[in-house]
Amino acid sequence: MNIGTLILLCALGALSLWYIVRWYLLERARAQPGESSLPGLTDGAIGFVTNFFDTLGIGNFAPTTAIFKLRGKPPDEQIPGTLNAGHALAVVTQALIFIAAVTVDLTTLVGMIAAAVLGAWLGVGVVARLPRRAIQVGMGVALLISALLFLSRNLGWMPGGGDALGLHDGRLLLAIGVNFVLGALMMLGVGLYAPCLILVSLLGMNPLAAFPIMMGACAFLMPIGGARFIQVNRYSLRAALGLTLGGIPGVLVAAFIVKSLPVVWLR
Repeated sequence: MNIGTLILLCALGALSLWYIVRWYLLERARAQPGESSLPGLTDGAIGFVTNFFDTLGIGNFAPTTAIFKLRGKPPDEQIPGTLNAGHALAVVTQALIFIAAVTVDLTTLVGMIAAAVLGAWLGVGVVARLPRRAIQVGMGVALLISALLFLSRNLGWMPGGGDALGLHDGRLLLAIGVNFVLGALMMLGVGLYAPCLILVSLLGMNPLAAFPIMMGACAFLMPIGGARFIQVNRYSLRAALGLTLGGIPGVLVAAFIVKSLPVVWLR
């Protein structure tokens, strides 16, 4: 492991610790006597299943949104914040595993991660103020796009990728620009995994290289975006805690026990 990767992992660990403390302090300050926010078994199960599949490259935003909609809770306007706040620590766990295990050009990795984080930072302020109807339309479009991406990949319409583990010159600038947009869209509940995987494949990279990039980007941007949703109380605490407590074990099972599944059938 080179020094740059080690610094990246240490920064991710520090950000995670800040996020946990920030979440705790914000919720303690507004807690009401006798009020319970403990998640139920169903909340934890949702976190386990969606993050299990997320670790295998399926993505967790679209499946979680679909489950929330079928259950009728949390309210639509709270779903983007719940996704970002609740899945953050599970995705950090994924990133720590894949950044350490998969070698990617450091400039490409850091550049694309930084772009997504900046996009999320600018985008979350807009999404947190959007009215309920705008969020409903946005999530509907996001789910439709996700469905089309899954279909396209299953039918072989998307490129298989090349062998490169890094990008340079114009391709690197293009990847950074697109990841900035994807980071902003994540604050609306549009998952980054599928479009990022397709992006690096189109640019000739090995699809395996997408895993530390997309997981690293989400791991840095989701605690930042999630903390802002928590600050303005635009999320469901109970559902987010369920995603967190169930999600981390789901990641560990997928990464160290299952390792791979025929994802075409999962999609």
